[in-house]
Formats: sequence, structure tokens, C-alpha cells
Amino acid sequence: MRAMVCEAVGQPLLLKNLPRPRPKSDQILIEVHACGVCRTDLHVVDGDLTEPKLPIVPGHEIVGTVVETGTKVVRFRVGDRVGVPWLGWTCGTCVFCRAGRENLCGGARFTGYQIDGGYAEFALADERYSFAIAGDYSDIAAAPLLCAGLIGYRALRMAGEGPRLGIYGFGAAAHIVAQVARYQGRQVFAFTRSGDRAAQDFARSLGAAWAGDSATAPPEPLDAAIIFAPVGALVPAALRATAKGGTVVCAGIHMSDIPSFPYRILWEERVIRSVANLTRRDAEEFLALAPRIPVRTETEAFPLAAANTALARLREGRLQGAAVLAVK
Repeated sequence: MRAMVCEAVGQPLLLKNLPRPRPKSDQILIEVHACGVCRTDLHVVDGDLTEPKLPIVPGHEIVGTVVETGTKVVRFRVGDRVGVPWLGWTCGTCVFCRAGRENLCGGARFTGYQIDGGYAEFALADERYSFAIAGDYSDIAAAPLLCAGLIGYRALRMAGEGPRLGIYGFGAAAHIVAQVARYQGRQVFAFTRSGDRAAQDFARSLGAAWAGDSATAPPEPLDAAIIFAPVGALVPAALRATAKGGTVVCAGIHMSDIPSFPYRILWEERVIRSVANLTRRDAEEFLALAPRIPVRTETEAFPLAAANTALARLREGRLQGAAVLAVK
């Protein structure tokens, strides 16, 4: 099978011919139709995340068809369309797993990081961490739901129920979360790179009440803010924009250092919190909710062999919505 492989961090992915994998007893073999290109993939190949299995096939927004099942698989059959997200395995026995917080499992393994992912024609996945995909979504449209959507949904829940929501960094996750927030009746305030009029217009087209530069104060205080951009300097900016008792959610898996800031902008019971990974419950809830809204994903498709181009476009901020590899 063809696969784009990361053999060394900081180096371009290499197009390789690898043996087609065979599923173990609890695994499904998926013929990959599409795989989203996520900022976490950048953190893997650029070395910001420091514990990858090398060589590794990146990609954790996988959509495809089951073509073979292990002997103990009961949830899926050959021919089913499935999606595979970032969380690929947990121990099931640690204190976090037993408390329904498997996203914090110390032994967790992640798709496209410790488990070969979807930048390939075929991928293996544990059936327990795979999910049925609603039929109304095309493969390309569904792929961003598997991380941009899931992490965004978890971040939105962590932000609380306040009606005025700020979103910093209007990319793949933000354009999905904005639709969910509007469906919930919230006002969305979109913060973008300085002068990025295209992103601001995009946010307004999705119902944002206001869109402007990240350094600009919104027209009214926010009840909560979600930071998707991996820029630590946005934390004090978001705190300043947030009302008393508000919450600032850092939704990325990696962020540059947060600069020091005066205590007074945290005071009055403002909260800073991070979001780590996702749970299977997040996936089940969001994948049921998305078609009801319905969430529409804005995508730009690239062939598998152009994965490096897609990653470069993401790194440079030259995408609207989400990049997706069209594998089949």
C-alpha cells in the first residue's frame, strides 16, 4: 500500500510502499478514503510532540470502509463506513479510565502518533475506538469531524454555557465549533491573525456576531473564550476580553509559552483551563449532534502524495476551513 511516512521529525514525509497490514483479534482494517490534515499532525512532524513512534504514518481524522475484521470484532462488519480519531487505545483500568476520564490515561496511545494513522491507503484501528459515520456526509466532509470537531466540541463543553463566546484562531476546529455554538443560541466573537480579512469574512458567513484581530477588544465582554491558535500570548489577551467569572480554554495539544501577566486580569474568579485529547463519549455525542445541526465543513482536498503541501499550507495559515487528503 502507499503511505506518507514520517521517518525523522523536521523532515518532509516520504511516499513509501508498505505491506498491507492484517488486523489482530480486536482490530478492523480500513480502506482509507479520506484523512483530515490536523494541526496536531504538524506538531508530530515538526517535533513539538516529543514521543512519536518512528517511523510513523501520521493522520487521525480517518474515514473509510471496513475491509477485514479480527476474530473478536463485534461492532463492525465488512463494508461499514467508520471514522477513527486521535484517541486510539486506553488501558481501561487506571484511576482516570475508571472515572470516565480516559482522555487522561497515562498509558493511552494515539492515532498517527504511536499508532500508524490515515496518511495511507489502509489503516488498522481498535474497533472500540472507531465510530460509525453518518451517511449524509461525504468522506471528505466527514474527516474534519474526527478531530477538529471532537476536540472543538469538548472545548466548548469546558467553556461552560455562557452566551458570549470568543474563538481565537479561526481554522478547522473553530469553523465547526462556531456552528455548534450558534445552534445553541450563543453569540460568537471571532479573533484572527492581524489583517486576515478572509478569515474574518469566513467567520461572519458562519454567523459570528463580530470578527476582528486577536489583539482587538471585542465590543462586549466574553463569558468564555476558546483558544485554538497555538500562541501562548493569546491567553492574557483572552483574559482581558473575558468578564468576571469567565473561562479561557486552551484547546490545543501544544502551545508556545504563556507570557507573564498581571494577577488583576485573572482575579474575579476567571479560570484558565486546558483540554486534553477526547473521550469516546465525546465522539458518540458529537457525531450524533453534527448531522442534526447540521454542521457543514469547509474543506480543501489534496491527493495523498501532496501531504507535505497540505501541511505547509496549514503551517503558513493559508487554508480556509480544513485540509483533507483524498486517498481514494
